[in-house]
Amino acid sequence: MTPYQRFAQARDFLQQHRSDYDTAYAGYQPPQFDNFNWALDFFDQEAKENQTPALWVVEEDGSEQKISYADMAARSSQVAQYLQDCGVKRGDRVLLMLPNRVELWEIMLAGIKLGAVLVPTTMLVSTADLQDRMERGGVKHVIAQVSEAHKFEGITGNFTRIAVGGSIDGWRDFNECRQVLSVFAPKGVTRAGDPLLLYFTSGTTARPKLVLHSHQSYPAGHLSTMYWIGLEKGGVHWNISSPGWAKHAWSCFFAPWNAGATVFIYNYERFSAKAALETVQRCGVTSLCAPPTVWRMLIKEDLSQWQPPLRELVGAGEPLNPEVIEQVERAWGIRIRDGFGQTETTAQIGNPPGQLVKPGSMGRPLPGYQIALLDIDEQPAQEGEIAVQLDAQPIALMLGYEGDEEKTAEVMRAGFYHTGDTATIDEDGYYFYVGRNDDVFKSSDYRISPFELESVLIEHEQVLEAAIVPSPDPVRLSVPKAFITLRQGVEPSRELAREIFAFARERLAPYKRIRRIEFRELPKTISGKIRRVELRKVEAARDDTATGMEFREEDVG
Repeated sequence: MTPYQRFAQARDFLQQHRSDYDTAYAGYQPPQFDNFNWALDFFDQEAKENQTPALWVVEEDGSEQKISYADMAARSSQVAQYLQDCGVKRGDRVLLMLPNRVELWEIMLAGIKLGAVLVPTTMLVSTADLQDRMERGGVKHVIAQVSEAHKFEGITGNFTRIAVGGSIDGWRDFNECRQVLSVFAPKGVTRAGDPLLLYFTSGTTARPKLVLHSHQSYPAGHLSTMYWIGLEKGGVHWNISSPGWAKHAWSCFFAPWNAGATVFIYNYERFSAKAALETVQRCGVTSLCAPPTVWRMLIKEDLSQWQPPLRELVGAGEPLNPEVIEQVERAWGIRIRDGFGQTETTAQIGNPPGQLVKPGSMGRPLPGYQIALLDIDEQPAQEGEIAVQLDAQPIALMLGYEGDEEKTAEVMRAGFYHTGDTATIDEDGYYFYVGRNDDVFKSSDYRISPFELESVLIEHEQVLEAAIVPSPDPVRLSVPKAFITLRQGVEPSRELAREIFAFARERLAPYKRIRRIEFRELPKTISGKIRRVELRKVEAARDDTATGMEFREEDVG
């Protein structure tokens, strides 16, 4: 059996049983390879004479580009040959800093064909961030949007510079590749375990870790992500995500192309819920993946005014609160399905199509994963750290943290990969997210999940975002405190704090009551995740008096 046949067999099995979880989970055999290059062995084979759009990019002004599978295969081979001519060799680290433009997909495929190690990087990084990535990532080549070239002026080191989208002194113009023949012959063999992707995680507690994935772990591993979303051949999938982060590779690259679907992109200067909804309807988007912030913006519109051809909806990044899910389901009759995964893995746990979705649950283990919850003594528990069993040889797990063997050993211990996230499990095997291990805390000897309290707060119409941390208390050791960012145009006040306290009291058990509120902008990582660790440090250092825009329940009545 060829690598293509092995991969396609695993894919076809999951698609045939997309709404039969028990059969899919029990019968799935992850494809195993000695040698494997996803772009050459799978994508190019799927692309032969295939005129289905592989990529569809729509701009805010209405202009668009559609690239078929066949054309994408040819163009990526052309780019691979060009990069080879530029000196990119197997194993070289190539930093990519591009927006959602066609060239990004061509270069990603080309890099895989070459056997290079791709280092996707967000355009939000500063020069200091870039210096760190260049040094720790061992980068030899940079391919960047021409508008971002100035960020590399102060970067030390000798590396190839290729600009996309225009010409600039000192950089090669990517358009040169159009003069190269669309024929590429790889030099050497790609081993399945060879490194392919290097991601700098958006650390919420420390500087970014370097997550290294192989030619097997992400390409083949994302069959689980394909299954969770419910992607099918001929579908049009829009994942609202920025390049440079692992989620972009999840759902803008591997999962939809594994399925034979079209990757859909809508580019905009500023997100507009109305424009997004009109685009979904006009372009026939069949599946949509969006972070909680986008879903909360979408439900501000009257969703019943649109009847898009959507079949599947999923949330990503952080768990969704029930209010959002209920509003969407009332309007469209489709339930947003949650899931769980990390940069270090693919989708581990999820609610696939056609299954009972329990309110608040992120679902059950996805095909290819065996999951356990471990207590502090690393014994199975009903509530504990989410851990992936290593004896099942999960193909989707990272190779490790580059340059940090100690951290790799710490998370890969005692036969499990430890995720650092806590969950509970019910009698039916459904998992419920509690929070990051570092974020869960005790108040009066009760365990408090920040996510649960935050979900209640953001249901309040004036609250945009919220973060819960422990605030020192002489009686209870600590009490839940909410840092709240208000919606645009809403002014913080004592009266509003009183209203939010009352709102939360009606919806939370007494031991979970929020005792303190402070209005402020929330600190975030470069990828937009809330840095609760920073808020905890601020709170731990504060004396027992309210200051600034902090309000205490006992003081406001």
